[in-house]
Amino acid sequence: MHHPKDRTFFYCLFLLILAIAFSCGKNKGNKGGNTAQKTLEQKEAHTDSAFVETYVRQEPEFKKHRNIVMKFYRDRNFRLGWFKKDKLVPQANTLISVVNRAYREGLNPEDYKIKNFTQLFKSYEQVKENDSLRFKLKQEIDVALTASYMHYASDFYRGTVNPKEIDQIDWSVRKNKIKLNKALETILRERDSRYPYYQFEPLHEEYNRLRTALQQYREISKAGGWPNIPNVKRLKVGDTTRVVPLLRKRLLPRERWAVAGPDSNRFTEEVRNAIMDFQVRHGLNADGSLGKETLKAMNVSIDDRIDQIIINMERWRWIPKPKKFEEKHIFVNVPEYMLYARENGETVLDMKVIVGKSISSTPVFSDKIEYIVFSPYWNVPNSIIFEEFLPKLQADPGWLERMDMELLNGLGKNAQPISPYSVDWFAVNEKAFKYRIRQRPGPENPLGDVKFIFPNEHEVYLHHTASETLFSQSQRGFSHGCIRVEKPVELARFLLSDQPSWTEPLILEAMHAGEEKYVNLKAEVPVYIVYFTSWVDDRGGVHFRDDIYGHDKVLEKEYFN
Repeated sequence: MHHPKDRTFFYCLFLLILAIAFSCGKNKGNKGGNTAQKTLEQKEAHTDSAFVETYVRQEPEFKKHRNIVMKFYRDRNFRLGWFKKDKLVPQANTLISVVNRAYREGLNPEDYKIKNFTQLFKSYEQVKENDSLRFKLKQEIDVALTASYMHYASDFYRGTVNPKEIDQIDWSVRKNKIKLNKALETILRERDSRYPYYQFEPLHEEYNRLRTALQQYREISKAGGWPNIPNVKRLKVGDTTRVVPLLRKRLLPRERWAVAGPDSNRFTEEVRNAIMDFQVRHGLNADGSLGKETLKAMNVSIDDRIDQIIINMERWRWIPKPKKFEEKHIFVNVPEYMLYARENGETVLDMKVIVGKSISSTPVFSDKIEYIVFSPYWNVPNSIIFEEFLPKLQADPGWLERMDMELLNGLGKNAQPISPYSVDWFAVNEKAFKYRIRQRPGPENPLGDVKFIFPNEHEVYLHHTASETLFSQSQRGFSHGCIRVEKPVELARFLLSDQPSWTEPLILEAMHAGEEKYVNLKAEVPVYIVYFTSWVDDRGGVHFRDDIYGHDKVLEKEYFN
């Protein structure tokens, strides 16, 4: 028989076990409830690959961006991006506003309105929270916003035309490798970036300036454009002619040309200065007179200038991100006939250049300068030998020596000079030509005293020239494709700035030594040979240049059609 105390002990133990069991069961139930709630929340915050794939493929404009849309969601385990706590993030409406203002970028807003977001947003707000349709709408809105961003941003940041896909577009500059999925993460405040993706803004200040110019020129167009300027005899300050009011309206700000007065027809110093400013901004000889080229540039229509601005904005979308331009580099703008040496984001040296003639155009590409050659030989291209030299050699092989040139018996490094009389110049042909003609270093050498080499398939490089007087011309397309530089000593110093031993006196000595000398750069320097026919200077002046190679015409056809 058990003692009463034993019964009390077992009764208490029984109650304790019941309490523990009830407590565990309750906790287990709560845990299960939390898991179910968490699973529901996770489901509502995520989509899946099947939905994204199916949805994107339904729209041709979205389908083109399928890979980057999938990468955006795959990198985030298909978590939705445009919703926070079931509410659309503010960036959704910002994107819609940006698309509506795409005309500012020279783009057509209607090209990017693939989905009616106003209706989608309204439908989402009207559906009850526990309705299954709400989650379906949530997925659709999220993926549609992402695909719409990729569609717009691809054109805005990379360009609507891919120069790599159009054979007629001469543009082999280093590619803009912007990662749009990362840009979108920045917009959604999920990562930091040095670039203004947060504001849906472009990457280059040069683009921003052109965008401002586009707005200004559209306002001019809306106000009726500008008048045509007729041919007029040479004007002197003080002359009176009815052309002056037209010039004032064409060249001066509204607050200045619109003022009528007794001297409205008088050709004043103000009008002459306005003509000179126009000539500078159009790459013409700034003499203040109304010559043929000046009148031709003045009478280009406002619509044509607007199109020119837009296609040059497009070219800036092809340019690598600004970080690349903060490193030491050379920037040559062919239609401007100018070279800029830049370092740490600043231009430290600029100079005139001579570029290829239209029949031997300078190619548009980028590469890296590897070495400098002082007192260089000029190895004459076979094209020049057979187009220009051959008739002279057939008439007199001794012409070669008189031109301070020599004939070598091969193409390799071990080739030796031989007599030009040993060759039957009537029997040679370009395909089987196994000789090399080169001009010795010296004052008659067309390469001048130094060349700057970035090995490339085009066989193009920068070099000095013996024909320095050509730099005084406003239009400087005279070469066979290579780029002649106005300030070779300064350029050499820029490239060798990390080698202090190469002082200016030593550079000059090497340039005039009469003996070829190769100097490797410590670090290769990028060179960009580009083609911009419109830009805006630091003062806000809008510049235009002639389309010397016809590249604008090709791009306009692709861009506007």
